[in-house]
Amino acid sequence: MNYQYQGEAQTGEAPRQTDELGLPESIDKKKKRRRPGLSVWKWIFFILFILYFVITAYRIPLFIQLGEYLIVEHKPQKADLIVCLGGPGVGNSLAAVDVYQKGLAPYIFKAKELKPDGLDYLKTKIEDYPTAFDLFTMIAEGFGIPSEAILSPDKRVGSTIEEANLVRTFVLDKGYTSIIVVTSLMHSRRAYLTFRRVFKDSEVKIISLPSHYQQFNPKDWWKNRAYTKELIIEYQKLIYYKFKYRI
Repeated sequence: MNYQYQGEAQTGEAPRQTDELGLPESIDKKKKRRRPGLSVWKWIFFILFILYFVITAYRIPLFIQLGEYLIVEHKPQKADLIVCLGGPGVGNSLAAVDVYQKGLAPYIFKAKELKPDGLDYLKTKIEDYPTAFDLFTMIAEGFGIPSEAILSPDKRVGSTIEEANLVRTFVLDKGYTSIIVVTSLMHSRRAYLTFRRVFKDSEVKIISLPSHYQQFNPKDWWKNRAYTKELIIEYQKLIYYKFKYRI
């Protein structure tokens, strides 16, 4: 005992503490620090495996839910005004015509969209080149809808929220109490939530009757590249509207 103590005293080093296994305390602490890290990675890999299994096993039902969630459709009922939103011009126009011909509302509101770049120059070369609004009126009048039943202010819009605000001003000025919103299937949820948000302080009833001329099917949309791209973009817009406008 005396020899060991003298040796340690001569080297000038303090005696190293050991744990119950006889290992130096510094080595034992390093081992204890590594264990939590390995444990965390094991849990991460386990969770990822479970997620992969769930997505693989239930991907079809999940895809169907993603498609169905975007669609908001109410029972057809009478209203004061049909609002035909921008977007797929032919499909939305035909759906608005159907609603009008069923006698659900006496007027169709159609906002004019922002002019695309180069339109003014194009009009100097092709005077009768049809805009989106011109196309709508051609379709409506082609189905026998009188021009006085089509309502459209001069102000132009470039988004769903701008359309909703324009409609709000028009509807409240006219004293209307109910409107039918016609748009594409994939756009119907964002459109309905946007109009509900814009009209939240009024008693105007919002009825969503999306167009079925669009061939989108929530049960197999992922098989069509165009619909897959459109669905992804629509979810991006929906998330943006939820944060930006709190729809």
